[in-house]
Amino acid sequence: MKDFTDLVSVLVPVYNRRDIIVETLSSALSQTYQNIEIVVVDNCSADGTWELISDLAKTDSRLRVFRNATNLGPVRNWLRCLQEAKGKYGKILWSDDLISPNFLEATLPFLKDEDVGFVFTATRVFSSNPNQGKLHHSIGASGVYSTESFIEGDIRGAGYPVSPGCALFRLQDLRDNLLLQIENSVGSDFSMHAIGNDLLLFLLVSNKYPKFAFVSDVLSFFRAHEGSISIASKNCKLPLHYNLSRAYFVEAVRPDLIRKLNAGLYLHLLRYPGSKEYGVHDISDFYVSNKNFSFSRIHMIQLFVRKVLRRFFV
Repeated sequence: MKDFTDLVSVLVPVYNRRDIIVETLSSALSQTYQNIEIVVVDNCSADGTWELISDLAKTDSRLRVFRNATNLGPVRNWLRCLQEAKGKYGKILWSDDLISPNFLEATLPFLKDEDVGFVFTATRVFSSNPNQGKLHHSIGASGVYSTESFIEGDIRGAGYPVSPGCALFRLQDLRDNLLLQIENSVGSDFSMHAIGNDLLLFLLVSNKYPKFAFVSDVLSFFRAHEGSISIASKNCKLPLHYNLSRAYFVEAVRPDLIRKLNAGLYLHLLRYPGSKEYGVHDISDFYVSNKNFSFSRIHMIQLFVRKVLRRFFV
């Protein structure tokens, strides 16, 4: 890493995380790559989080802390982090998650290749002990892969990440592709529930670059608890909004993939009849203006088999 001197911004949006924010920030401050800033934006917490991080910032100049006067909602708080950041590279670290000390040292060299859009690592989801939990996003050996495989892999449910909490990007790509709102036909406010904006970031950046990189070591740790978005979003809300973001992507950017996505949307409707509560009754409701609702039955069968195998053997 001696040939790397660029500043990396670790971005930590936070709201009411007094009990765990110190552990999260400690994992960021412990990076073996030294040229970092930790940008923390408190979204008007009411539990003492702001006072705690303000005191902590007095002990380490790498910590830059900010507070919103009112709660802006989650996505606007993410964007405030980007607004305050000064680095060339950006690492989103959710306020309840952790990274290994060598996360940046292991991922940053891949971005020396201008054809590589982002890097992500294998991830463990844990409850209390980061060394115990289920492994996620382990797609193979460490190395460089085609972004087309990421895009199509996401559409077919191959286990690629939806959360950038396990990844490193160029800061400008985060600014250009982390969208406040995602256009949809059912009136869903993506800026407030923050489900799908994260996946769309990966897809849009994948469409810009020919390659992405993967590190097979488990260097990212996602905490499972009642306050996390993935746990708090019950029933079909989480998969529904990820599929709405996929539909936006293929309709706006990759219409050649519509028939493949439609197969997955058809299976979604079979599995989650509760989607009707959100105004999604059939495939057409996932799209804004697309009128092609056909799909390959062979692709649908392959997708179904793959999902069953993943459920029981992964």
